[in-house]
Amino acid sequence: MARYVCIHCHCYQPPRENPWLGEVELQDSAAPYHDWNERVTAECYGPCAQARIVDVEGRIVNLVNTYSRVSFNFGPTLLSWMERRVPRVYAAVLEADRLSRKSFGGHGSAMAQVYNHMIMPLASDRDKRIQTAWGIEDFIRRFGRDPEGMWLPECAVDTASLEALAEAGISFVVLAQRQARRTRRLEKQPGPWRDLQGDVDPTAAYRANLPSGRSLAIFFHDAPISADLAFTHLAVDGQALYGRLLQAFTPQGRDWPQIVNVAADGETFGHHHPGGDMALAWCLDRLDNDPSVKLTNYAQYLARHRPAFEVEIHENSSWSCVHGVERWRADCGCNTGGHPGWTQGWRAPLREAVDWLAARAEEVYARMGAA
Repeated sequence: MARYVCIHCHCYQPPRENPWLGEVELQDSAAPYHDWNERVTAECYGPCAQARIVDVEGRIVNLVNTYSRVSFNFGPTLLSWMERRVPRVYAAVLEADRLSRKSFGGHGSAMAQVYNHMIMPLASDRDKRIQTAWGIEDFIRRFGRDPEGMWLPECAVDTASLEALAEAGISFVVLAQRQARRTRRLEKQPGPWRDLQGDVDPTAAYRANLPSGRSLAIFFHDAPISADLAFTHLAVDGQALYGRLLQAFTPQGRDWPQIVNVAADGETFGHHHPGGDMALAWCLDRLDNDPSVKLTNYAQYLARHRPAFEVEIHENSSWSCVHGVERWRADCGCNTGGHPGWTQGWRAPLREAVDWLAARAEEVYARMGAA
């Protein structure tokens, strides 16, 4: 039975433009670069778009656009900056999607993203639809096609957000393993539900049936490998990464075409971990030349293989806060431990104030817009 590997890179920078000037001002902390957008581009996005593969003597034997061999998404506001300030890198990102369509059966590797990196479960129903629609329209303008998948910021999810995506025609999302609440096998007679404790099998595709009657697919990325990519030296060791990916396959108890999929911030490769761009390129090249596995993206896998399981999610969950989405609205306790005297008690009143202001501004906008 076929075995697949998919590596997803989530690339995002917050909008840093001065709203009065429309430009990013000098940021001393990003020295020797002008600002953090430029620094991350120089250390990661640019190198990953032209990554070096070297031989044992350190000589360059090939240059690879790694984005053409992985699944990826770039935040719309980041792409707007790249289009203006680093057009060559921007063009390489668009070209990567075109190349991936040739490699992956007509399915591009680029995924859309909701427009403003909004934590979707905390958004109003109207904002959910707007963020989804803007993200899709921005994607179509840039990549020249409809998106098949959409990245949810911080993988933050609830059923209403999935409904907004499915209504807009999105086919799949990617979440963390601990966000699956229960699953059951999809058969002529569906099997019994099995409650989960963060142990959903990440090598299968899942189908979420929604209250509206719509559905979409969900992939759950391999948590241990993804975490090691982010927080250990795995991202700079292409051989070790290649080995870890292959070790994740097992024939025992799995009678579906397995997809070992991992997800990490795209900045992992070169910015957080210098040299990660080269390690990623080496690993992808090794996988490309290994007849026992096939590199793929999520869209191609779905076109070939229907979801094996039905899944229900944990409502208001995310990949970066064990308390769900409390990190963005409450004193949840998530911290680095570096400042034990700090408190996050300011979050709740700030969230309440911003939500109140947004609701009032929306009322004014709707009233004046209709006049």
